[in-house]
Amino acid sequence: MSDPSAPSELERRSTKMTVSNPLKFSVLRLALAFVIAGISDVIGAFASLAPPIGWAIDVVTAALLFVRLSWQWLLLPGLVLEAIPGVGVVPFWLLVVGVIAILGTPRPKVGQH
Repeated sequence: MSDPSAPSELERRSTKMTVSNPLKFSVLRLALAFVIAGISDVIGAFASLAPPIGWAIDVVTAALLFVRLSWQWLLLPGLVLEAIPGVGVVPFWLLVVGVIAILGTPRPKVGQH
C-alpha cells in the first residue's frame, strides 16, 4: 500500500523546477527592434492618410527589422497587414516584434518522426 500522505505523481511533476530557454536575441537587439517598431507605428498612424508614404515607411521598417532580427518569417505578415489601408493605425510592428521576442520564429520539424 502506498502512503496517503505522500505527494501524488501530478504534485511531484508540477513542483519540479524547469529551466527556461535563454533569449535568442540580446536585450540590446530586442530594445532596438522595439524602438524601430514603435517609431514606425507612430509615424504610420499619421501617414495613414497618404498610403504611398505609409508603404515606404513600412518597407524601410521591415528592412531595418530584418537587419536587427535577421530573417524572421513573422515579419512578413506584419508587412502585409501594414500595407492594408486603414489597418495601419493598429501597432502591428510592435505586436510582431513582441511575438518574436516571446516565441521566436516557429520552425517546422523536417525529417523528424
